[in-house]
Amino acid sequence: MTDIDYPATTKPSERRRVVAATVIGTTIEWYDFFIFAAAAGLVFGQLYFAPAGSAAATLLAFATVGVSFLFRPLGAFLAGSLGDRYGRRIVLTFTLVLMGAATTLVGLLPTYEMIGVSAPILLVLLRILQGVSAGGEWGAAALMSVEHAPVKRRGLYGSSPQVGVPLGLLAASAVMAAMTAIAPGDAFSEWGWRVPFLISVPLIAVGYFVRRGVQESPVFTALAQRKDQVRTPLITLFRRHSGTVILAAVVFAGSGAVGYMTTGGFVQNYATNPDGPVALERGPVLWAVAVSSVVWLLSTLFGGWVSDRLGRRRTMAIGSVALFVGVLALFPLLNTATLGGLVVALAFLSIGNGIIYGPLSSFFAELFPVRVRFSGASVSYALGSILGGAFAPMIATALVQATGSTLAVTVYLSGMTTLGLVAVLFLPDHTGIPLAPQDNGQVGVRV
Repeated sequence: MTDIDYPATTKPSERRRVVAATVIGTTIEWYDFFIFAAAAGLVFGQLYFAPAGSAAATLLAFATVGVSFLFRPLGAFLAGSLGDRYGRRIVLTFTLVLMGAATTLVGLLPTYEMIGVSAPILLVLLRILQGVSAGGEWGAAALMSVEHAPVKRRGLYGSSPQVGVPLGLLAASAVMAAMTAIAPGDAFSEWGWRVPFLISVPLIAVGYFVRRGVQESPVFTALAQRKDQVRTPLITLFRRHSGTVILAAVVFAGSGAVGYMTTGGFVQNYATNPDGPVALERGPVLWAVAVSSVVWLLSTLFGGWVSDRLGRRRTMAIGSVALFVGVLALFPLLNTATLGGLVVALAFLSIGNGIIYGPLSSFFAELFPVRVRFSGASVSYALGSILGGAFAPMIATALVQATGSTLAVTVYLSGMTTLGLVAVLFLPDHTGIPLAPQDNGQVGVRV
């Protein structure tokens, strides 16, 4: 059977369409996901958890960010089974619509003052739906881009869904910052924060239109033509590849814990706390996050590109070292209480995070054989997000409240980064292996 890394059915124009669909779709998905985290750091505590008291309300608001991660594996399990049995394309569309519906409903949700305890309960339920969607979205977008790619540019093509994350953060931060100017002060808490959520409606319509026209992955098409799908991909995955799943999850957890200092809202809350050591204005902080998103985007593209030359494992190891340095510099720069210090601190983190994040799609895809690839990549990513990202903002906040300093947070983040580096070094580098459903004796291809 012909090597599907150069499929005759995938023309350059179709590959460009796939890249556009994954970038646009994941940007919209993560915009939806991140505006929730930003709102949690800025207003959800006072709007939905105020009766708990100021400190507890902040922790509970960050807990709503984290609870969605607990349901990412559910989304990954469901999407993995569908994607390995029926294809990647169907999952792309479903997850986009689910995320958009949940986000829009958050924008319409009454506050605690309006409907009492039902408000935070509904908020948590909608966040859970976002988690289910996010758990399934990443695997579909990653495999569509990687499995359509030419073998020597798989890392670069695989970075296309990855850049949707910093683009989503950029869009979320920019829209939130704009709304703080349009609806300053109490107006932002009363209605201004809702507008970014309601903008999701037209964005989802655009994303749906773009994604529905994309062809199925040629790798999965070849598998389906052979009628070689497994009936229970999750059982097969854990029976034969559980060690790989665990190590891959730790890889993502290492960078995820650091990344969610920003995407989870901790840095925004820490930097804008009027009683804290930084006490910057809300608008400039959000614009600083937007600037760091651009750095993250560029370093993500660079990480994917350079991994095609240096290999996935070496590139991600370099990124882990850079991220470790960024962690050590984070709070010394933040505590200068200047906007410049904040921008430099977030840029340092973004460089290391991007170099790791860029090759992640191709790295995970190459770790698993085609018959369980969707399940393997999705479950590893979802479990890693729990270990690293789920409650990282809440943990960091609790450590600061308990110790009165940020040293414990630095120790926590540097420890997670080190674990991620160790896991990377224990995994094999399969850069350039065939991804097609062929039994040619190469590691990672046979089932």
